[in-house]
Amino acid sequence: MPLYLIEEPISIERLKEIASERFGDMVKVVVDIEKGAMVVGGELHADEESDLIGRGSMQENLWGINLYPDITGENWLEFDSMINVRPRQNNRTRGVEDPDIREKINRLVDQLVKRS
Repeated sequence: MPLYLIEEPISIERLKEIASERFGDMVKVVVDIEKGAMVVGGELHADEESDLIGRGSMQENLWGINLYPDITGENWLEFDSMINVRPRQNNRTRGVEDPDIREKINRLVDQLVKRS
């Protein structure tokens, strides 16, 4: 299945289609909080991370999340990925511990996914 680079807004319907191609109700996503882009559709966050690094992204700006397009409200975004474990950036869990980075991720996803 292909990876999709998202730099312009994508519809929630298209995100649901991408979800159905792999996991059904969920899409793995890696966001670049510096470049304002994300890659979706991978089996592993590491695949998406590698794709973005190949496009010139810096690893410290990349964060893995999961999106559940059928869920309304804020629970549709989950901060959970092995690529987020990076002690050198004071992130020791699969989540995103820094509230400022979580907010940047939320804002970016809100800009790139049209939910209404």
